[in-house]
Amino acid sequence: MITYSDLYEAARKERYSEQLQPLQKNFVTEVAKYLKEKKQLSLKEDDIFSDMIAKTKKQLENATTLFRELMIRRRKKILNLVLIAAETGISKQDFENMLAFEKSLFEELIKNIENVDKEINKLLNEEKIDELKNELVTFKTDVEEFLDMEGEKIGPFQKSQIANIPKEIAKILIEDNKAEIVEK
Repeated sequence: MITYSDLYEAARKERYSEQLQPLQKNFVTEVAKYLKEKKQLSLKEDDIFSDMIAKTKKQLENATTLFRELMIRRRKKILNLVLIAAETGISKQDFENMLAFEKSLFEELIKNIENVDKEINKLLNEEKIDELKNELVTFKTDVEEFLDMEGEKIGPFQKSQIANIPKEIAKILIEDNKAEIVEK
């Protein structure tokens, strides 16, 4: 089981090192148990142990602060590793020192940066992104208000009304014979 001094030592090592420090695989679970135990002790109402309860409350408060600081420092280091990996293509530095959820965070951030880079390259190469395009349509019938793909309200529209709406919605309305594309 983790003690306050173990938590303090982990936070201290993380604070004074540039590299991500190794932690036990079950570190967060052990910290959760420790904090739960301290919280239960601090909730006791007994005059005999009032000094001990006050000390326990302070230790709980300090332990919570230390844990938050540790996680923030680790996240900052992971973000820095993500930026380095995105630029160099090397992504295994400090990977073995990451906890399972940190590895998942790292991999997801790398994927997101790669996707953004692809979109930027498309824009730089003057490729048009179909997902962002709208279509100018005229309505053949009255159409009640409805939700778009993001859950936003669109409409209502009257017969002969012209609207600039997302292509995917325009396609659905055209297939249902409720609208047609305005010739350019």
